[in-house]
Amino acid sequence: MLNLMYKSSLLFVTVLQISEILCEEFLSNPIVRVNEGQLRGTTYDLVDGSTCYAFRGVPFAQPPVGDLRFKAPLPPLPWEGVRDAINFGPICTQFNVTQQGEEDCLFVSIYTKSLQPDSKSPVIVNIHGGSYNEGSGDFFSPDLLMLHEDVHGTNIVFVTLNYRLELLGYLSLDTPEVPGNAGMKDQVAALRWIKNNIAQFGGDPNCVTLLGESSGASSVTYHMFSPMSTGLFHRVIAESGVCTNDWAIARNMKARAFRAGKILGTDTDDVNVLLDYLRGLEAGSLTNLTTATSTVDEQLRGFPEQFIPVVEKKHSHVEAFITENPLKMLAEGKVINKVPLMLGYNSAEGLYNVQDHVAKLDIYNNKPSYYVPREVSEKVSKKTLKQFGARIKKFYFGDKNMTKGDMNTIAELLTDTEFSYNIHRFTHLYTKLSLPAYLYRFDLVTDLNIVKIVLLGLADLNGVSHGDDLWYLFYNWLNEQQYKQQANLRDIVFRVTKLWVNFARTGNPTPDDTLGAIWKPYSTHGKEYFKIDETFALGHKADERRMQFWDKLYSNAGQPHIVTSTN
Repeated sequence: MLNLMYKSSLLFVTVLQISEILCEEFLSNPIVRVNEGQLRGTTYDLVDGSTCYAFRGVPFAQPPVGDLRFKAPLPPLPWEGVRDAINFGPICTQFNVTQQGEEDCLFVSIYTKSLQPDSKSPVIVNIHGGSYNEGSGDFFSPDLLMLHEDVHGTNIVFVTLNYRLELLGYLSLDTPEVPGNAGMKDQVAALRWIKNNIAQFGGDPNCVTLLGESSGASSVTYHMFSPMSTGLFHRVIAESGVCTNDWAIARNMKARAFRAGKILGTDTDDVNVLLDYLRGLEAGSLTNLTTATSTVDEQLRGFPEQFIPVVEKKHSHVEAFITENPLKMLAEGKVINKVPLMLGYNSAEGLYNVQDHVAKLDIYNNKPSYYVPREVSEKVSKKTLKQFGARIKKFYFGDKNMTKGDMNTIAELLTDTEFSYNIHRFTHLYTKLSLPAYLYRFDLVTDLNIVKIVLLGLADLNGVSHGDDLWYLFYNWLNEQQYKQQANLRDIVFRVTKLWVNFARTGNPTPDDTLGAIWKPYSTHGKEYFKIDETFALGHKADERRMQFWDKLYSNAGQPHIVTSTN
């Protein structure tokens, strides 16, 4: 009997040891079943020392190669066995100084602290920026946003995605075969995959927030106007961009496609000949074509982004992403996906492009009409265009020519023309529909302003550059040292990310006063906004004098505008 008890105890200990080993193996390389099969992930140590699960390089669509090039994505195929989801998938093909990427690039990466389907954690889906011609979802890590647990210990689930870029993602021939917006349809395919599978990673498919910066911001606001995106998200955070910006709406795409074909070696006016030719080229040659296909006016008027989302022509049996100009839809109240919206801009977005602009001051001093946004320039006569240019130059620079010493003022001008006015206008028109919008102005100047200080070398100029806000929200090698060594920066980051996570959870960035202020939604009368600076306080009528100037100019051109407090 004692011998039997001894053997039984040994067996129990052995089973316990095996269970511990299996548990440890699962914790290190967890396996999750999604609709297409099983995925083996890994663990990821966050900057605060806690651990989350990471599933990287997960396919959400079939590789868009061969005959599928330029087409809308197809659902992913199932696989046998367990697929490794430990390493990132390739970035999408792009003109990049470090890597060109691959066409087989349609992957998501998921970060989560719980793998229980009943966790129902809020989901943040980040759509990366990069002017629709570069970037990937895996450049940043979500550490800083995942610092926040609610009172129940629930964190967020964070998802990134890749989508096709430049010609491969945004070629439009106005045909059923290539109507355009393949890159936007990639985003939709990713959102559909997330809707169907995110519960397996502890996420709530009914609490999905779209987050994007720059072209990513224009992307997430585009989804508000697309019938393809209905039911796939519930909140939107747009940083430094909206889909009504000039640089977010394509023009003359069919003609541009033929110009691209000629540059690449085929001079034809037949769309079928052009399509066959482009499908036969190596993917890497279908990049870096934006400037080459631009007219002189396009190169000097606004940001030179051309292979971008387009208003599609309607075709039978073709699911279109968008078939009407989003500005027209917004002005007429035809927002398809009405969700809580949080949006804003950096105080000196134009720093990003100010040095390129200074190199062309002779042109802009002699022809300030190039400062007139495309949307306005298309609606007025040449005489009025010239008058508008003179008005703009006088407003910002008085009666003198611009010089290199005016870089701060030039940055203000570029901020207003390319970002802030359209963001104000979008907020105002959205709010007029009795829909909630929270507007912010980001003006934190610290060692975390990586773009301004490190990448541009413009530390002596005022304000926050385009892209600077990203290092207050995300983590990578560029802000690692600053974050770890400076306690005051960790406190600032915690406050900023708390606003973002609060909104993802509740649709309100300050559901209580734990941050010391209440961020009220924008109203057409009070024009409320939140000052994300050393004060973290509510304000009214941000950059009012400049916004009134632009509002008057857009009004004179007969375009939808804000109706400022001076009216």
